[in-house]
Amino acid sequence: MELKRERVRQYLLTVIDGRRPGDAIPSERTLCATLGVSRPTLRAAVDELVATGLLVREHGRGMFVAPAKITQELVAEHHTAGAPRGRGAWTSTVLELRTVRAGARIGRKLTLSPAAQLVHVTRLRQVDGAPIALEHLYLPAELVPGLTAADMEGGFYAHLREKRGIRTAHAVQSIEPTVLSEEEAALLDVPVLSPALLFDRTTSDTTGRPVEYVRSLYRGDRYRIVSRLALREGVIEPPRAGDTRGGAWWESVE
Repeated sequence: MELKRERVRQYLLTVIDGRRPGDAIPSERTLCATLGVSRPTLRAAVDELVATGLLVREHGRGMFVAPAKITQELVAEHHTAGAPRGRGAWTSTVLELRTVRAGARIGRKLTLSPAAQLVHVTRLRQVDGAPIALEHLYLPAELVPGLTAADMEGGFYAHLREKRGIRTAHAVQSIEPTVLSEEEAALLDVPVLSPALLFDRTTSDTTGRPVEYVRSLYRGDRYRIVSRLALREGVIEPPRAGDTRGGAWWESVE
């Protein structure tokens, strides 16, 4: 079960990556024909990219790559990558596990050829049995031969370390607001177009080799991000390694 909007979204992101701010992208009719999807499916993906500031619609003219965003880093040197933790028992249900081609965009993130084989895992994260997040994980197939759904049910990083000899060391992660499509909302048991937090993360091992790319959608009604910034002479600075005054953490919204 491949979510159609995920496929359309990845294609649109590849188109955006290949253009400059202000450049036009193909028309809805052209994109629907190219991707073999209906106009409502395409518009749902475009609506998300407009909402997150990656595309701009201009009435009567078409769709354009949005101006570049202003980015502020949240530094959390002493916190492990993975699912944000709050109260309750966290579990996972694998919805799909299959082998796919990397494609241009994800291939760049994992420094692989677009033709490289990846394992694509879609899983639903739950807390006390209630759905909280939908995750799409992409792993180089050569690193995880024979990976099964059971391997993904527990601590996946522990599995990589203990069974595969892969020690994850650091990750680069971005966080943006978005809204949920009909398919995503149904899986997360919320209304269509509910707010969500979109996580985009690339994880590397101790040698600096990218070993995982993850795109996660967390329910906006259940989580918020809290950051602590260090101050020096009235100037806000991100915390440095070894400085426990700053950082970022998760807090459950009760």
